[in-house]
Amino acid sequence: MELLQSDLKLRQLKVFREVLRAGSTRRAAVALGISQPAVSQHVKQLETTLGITLFKRSANRIVPLQEAWELLRNVELALTSLDRLDASIFAMKNDEKQRIAIAAPSVFGFMTLPKVVAIIRSKTASNVRSISGSYEQIGEHILAGRADLGISRLPLDPSLFGWAPLGSARNVCIFHPDHRFSKQTCIEAQDLAGETIVDIDPQFAAHQMNFNALRFAGVEPDILVEFDCNGHEAGYVSAGLGISITNEIIAREYAAFHLGIRPVEPSALYHYVAIWQKGRTFSNALNVTLDAIIAAFSQISSARG
Repeated sequence: MELLQSDLKLRQLKVFREVLRAGSTRRAAVALGISQPAVSQHVKQLETTLGITLFKRSANRIVPLQEAWELLRNVELALTSLDRLDASIFAMKNDEKQRIAIAAPSVFGFMTLPKVVAIIRSKTASNVRSISGSYEQIGEHILAGRADLGISRLPLDPSLFGWAPLGSARNVCIFHPDHRFSKQTCIEAQDLAGETIVDIDPQFAAHQMNFNALRFAGVEPDILVEFDCNGHEAGYVSAGLGISITNEIIAREYAAFHLGIRPVEPSALYHYVAIWQKGRTFSNALNVTLDAIIAAFSQISSARG
């Protein structure tokens, strides 16, 4: 009985979603292949179940209230997750291709992840879902089961994550290729005097380290643009609007921008790793994906070298 009730509620939510997508019960009925009265009945039953009025009735029309639009956001998330679950179960039952979810800062979509996907495609029938976020969010995606593997940085909690090393990086300055820094072998804090800077948000440790070094050298930074995640700075820098401080691994992703890159002192050391949830059992497709991530980092490092 509970299963039947759950199926009915799921049907009500799908009908509700289609009504808002289609804009009317008539068009929703056509899209769902059911009668218009059946659509109206499902919507009324959903309102009764939830104890919330979702639509204003007027003549032969129903107009979504604010509550309907607020509910839709959560319904979309829930139904999308169920659709993915259904596809995953079907694939397992039928020994079909596996969908691999990889969480990584969006900047790795420039160079690294396309190489990863190419390797996966050459060796399996799997497809890939790319999930972006900050390093903290990458860990959350892994622990919540939204991602199978991730690209992140140490330190990490060894009781929660397993990881494989990908490479280490020090700070570098990136700039337009015609910039005066192209004639230097290394950039120091005092060199930044008079430069406009494209800088990551203040909550990031890299920001604090860079600005402490500048102020210690008696240089007050001139911030033109602040950005909230790696990747945004490349466009501003390539347009000649300023310079930016990042690290070697992130800078590799900007090869297509043909930017100038020089070491920065003082510098920090960053250790990049491929991560997964501790105790995770690996399928063949996941093993291939992990090897692909390691290989992609190695290829890009060799190319830059």
